[in-house]
This record gives sequence, structure tokens and C-alpha cells, in this order.
Amino acid sequence: MIRVFRVVSIAEAVSFLALLLIAMPLKYGADAEVGVQLAGPIHGVLFMAYVGMVFLVRDPLGWDLKRTVLAAAAAVLPVAPFFVERHWTRPPHTAGAPASSTP
Repeated sequence: MIRVFRVVSIAEAVSFLALLLIAMPLKYGADAEVGVQLAGPIHGVLFMAYVGMVFLVRDPLGWDLKRTVLAAAAAVLPVAPFFVERHWTRPPHTAGAPASSTP
């Protein structure tokens, strides 16, 4: 479940950036709506999947209400899901543990 959330987090952030940095400039700069017509629905589905997944992974990750709300709110900032995926997706029992080395 956590692995799926991490993938959805990255996909949502990438789709948001594509919408903002590629599709929207094409729409308003070149009068080409095809980018928004393609990227918009894809981003919409990924946005809803991300927010839904936040609530599915909150218990396995040991998130309190504040962290859950912040993770859900991260969906409205273009690069915030990258932060959530990178820094908040370790299960509680490994969050502070150093990485084990194999001899």
C-alpha cells in the first residue's frame, strides 16, 4: 500500500508540473488546448487518487491528524507531493533507524 502511495505521489506531482509548465503555456501562448485536454483529466484522476491514498496510508505510516491534513493539502502545491513521498513515507518502526549494512 505504501509503495503504491509513493508511486501515486510522484505521478501526481509530475502531472501537475506538466499541466502547469507545458499544457497551460500551450493553451494560452499557442492557443493549443490539446495539452490541457490530455493532461487535465489525467492530473484530476491522479489528484483524487493521491488524496484518497493519503487516508489509506495514514495508519500504516503512523501519521497523526496534523500530518494527514498536511499531506492531503500538499496535493495543491506543485512539488509538495515529492516532499511527502521522500520524507514522510517510512513506516514508524524504520523512521529513525539507521540503514542496515550488509557485510
